Amino acid sequence: MTPPPGALRPRPSRLTPHASRLRSLRTRGFTLLEILLSLALVAMLLVAMNTFVFSMGELWGKNTDVRLFEQHVRAVTRALERELRAATLPPSARANATPVAPQDVRPSGGASATLLTFDLPAGTRLLNWPGPPLPEVVCSLQVREKDGLVLLWHSRLEKDFATDPPRETILTPFVTALAYDYYDPALTRWTTETNLKLDTSGKPVNPQRLRLKFTLGKLTRETVVAIDSTPQGLPNF
Repeated sequence: MTPPPGALRPRPSRLTPHASRLRSLRTRGFTLLEILLSLALVAMLLVAMNTFVFSMGELWGKNTDVRLFEQHVRAVTRALERELRAATLPPSARANATPVAPQDVRPSGGASATLLTFDLPAGTRLLNWPGPPLPEVVCSLQVREKDGLVLLWHSRLEKDFATDPPRETILTPFVTALAYDYYDPALTRWTTETNLKLDTSGKPVNPQRLRLKFTLGKLTRETVVAIDSTPQGLPNF
């Protein structure tokens, strides 16, 4: 049938052979072989990712004990530094007190010993009081073979402060040794003593630093805690 004069005639298709092939692929979808290849590639990718994740987890888990031990060492050292620093900050509980000094202490069920002792006028959060917390807390440090680093403490405001033994709190069971560092200005050098040093009259001398030895199996770490023994003053930085 001949179209009337002036009518629009349809243009012939100008698609190239490659475009026609792509157009036909879109209309017919994926073949079974293409789907199987895609699934195989996805499976290989998942296996590779799982292998990487498990290998990294194994490497990370091998050093878990070391990391936890080192975190514990740092936490205990910082806590002890904080408490000793608080003992030297004003106001002091007693007018002419030495903030950190050796004193004779009699633990519960034990013999009297000369221990490094310090006062905490405002108390500390480390202590678990049987009743309301009290200020003016006297603390001492002692290392025992089965217990580790022990904090002995009681308040001067308690009724039986002079007669009752101090309470005890285990700060860490991993401290196996406590040593004391002394600085000799004449010789300009440090010396480490396993016991408190005595002067010519037999009285214990205040150390300038504490040296803590942490042990967990074959792991050992040693940390140093500075002692600021200047009463009624600001800490030295």
